[in-house]
Amino acid sequence: MDSVRSGSPTGRTDRVGYLPDRDQTLMKLVVAGPFGVGKTTLIRTLSEIPTLHTEEAMTETGAPVDDAQGLPPGKTTTTVAVDFGRLTLPGQVVLYMFGTPGQRRFFPLWQDIARGAVGALVLADTRRLADSFEIMDMVEEQGLPYAVAVNCFPGAPAHPIEVLRSHLDLHAATPLVLCDARERGSSLDALIALAEHVLHGLPASPDVPADVPPDAPSDAAPDAAPEHP
Repeated sequence: MDSVRSGSPTGRTDRVGYLPDRDQTLMKLVVAGPFGVGKTTLIRTLSEIPTLHTEEAMTETGAPVDDAQGLPPGKTTTTVAVDFGRLTLPGQVVLYMFGTPGQRRFFPLWQDIARGAVGALVLADTRRLADSFEIMDMVEEQGLPYAVAVNCFPGAPAHPIEVLRSHLDLHAATPLVLCDARERGSSLDALIALAEHVLHGLPASPDVPADVPPDAPSDAAPDAAPEHP
């Protein structure tokens, strides 16, 4: 496979450059939330590449464990493994989005998918706010910083941000935004709020001069041992 960058020592300039021209910050993020809250839709809306989905048809057999009450009448499929998409933000920040199933029986899978993630975007629905508590508890148990995005479904009750924050019992530092998972602008705002929250929480790099290796010896001579009489 040709992976020679333009201007390489070979002198060939007609090849596609697969490597980025600049350093990138790569972030693995989990998109979590209850069953039917819009996770697949949000990833499909935002991804700059064809998304990966693992959806199966909802059947009467699953009705006792998948409560579809309050869901849009047109919903006929559900994620059974993972959704995946990618989005590049200004500043060469690349977000890898992993959507997880919302049903309790998939929680062990959720834990596997969340391994290595730096944060989570938790989607919520005002018609079923209580369903989000279990997801937020799971995210906190994993030690992941997270933001909450309330997906504004048509006909769903609308509440001020302050009221929603109180009902969800969120920490003051936890971002809370409103979005429409079908609309790119507000979905992007939700993901940016999470990315900024994660980046602000990362430890700062120590100030080490670029030309001095971390283990370089000090220029100062060690103190001489005192002479014994």
